[in-house]
Amino acid sequence: MFSIILAAGWPIWPLLFASIVAVALIIERLAALRQAKVLPAGLLQRVVADYRQQGVNESSLAALEAQSPLGRVLAAGLRNVGSSREVMREAIEETGGVVAHDLERYLTTLGTIASISPLMGLFGTVVGMIEIFGSQAPTGSNPVQLAHGISVALYNTGFGLLIAIPSMIFWRHFRALVNSFVIDMQQQAIRLVEILHGERQA
Repeated sequence: MFSIILAAGWPIWPLLFASIVAVALIIERLAALRQAKVLPAGLLQRVVADYRQQGVNESSLAALEAQSPLGRVLAAGLRNVGSSREVMREAIEETGGVVAHDLERYLTTLGTIASISPLMGLFGTVVGMIEIFGSQAPTGSNPVQLAHGISVALYNTGFGLLIAIPSMIFWRHFRALVNSFVIDMQQQAIRLVEILHGERQA
């Protein structure tokens, strides 16, 4: 592997750095965007049961907010349980926007790496082609320099694609996952509003 890196020349070092960042972001997002961590099963039912037993208090709301992104959205609704349905919905939507932004953390960077990696590989290819043409002389070509230029061109192109393809796959997967989480949180929050206001009117 090290010999390949040496053969690819200096243009591959930015690609290596991009690959390390991409792998770190993918691992971090895989850990952060687990369903059990974002949308704990049965949380809405537990929140409703706790509200019926002890009402709303600041300590329970703080614990709910710290538990998960869904907990933050539901806590926003509970903080405004004495207000109208419209006020509760607005509070939930505002918090939902902040939560959605947090869930999308680092995805822009991952998408950028997926987009620019082929261009960085293309840059390495151009550098290799320059070395190839630079090795040509009126008296003949230098085989060693010619081979080195070809190596730089091909290795950088291949490595750029090797980084871009999985980065793009995971970027699209994470974006779809976040959208699914946001929709699910909205539905559960609306259900909370309907339950609490239904009980208040009963």
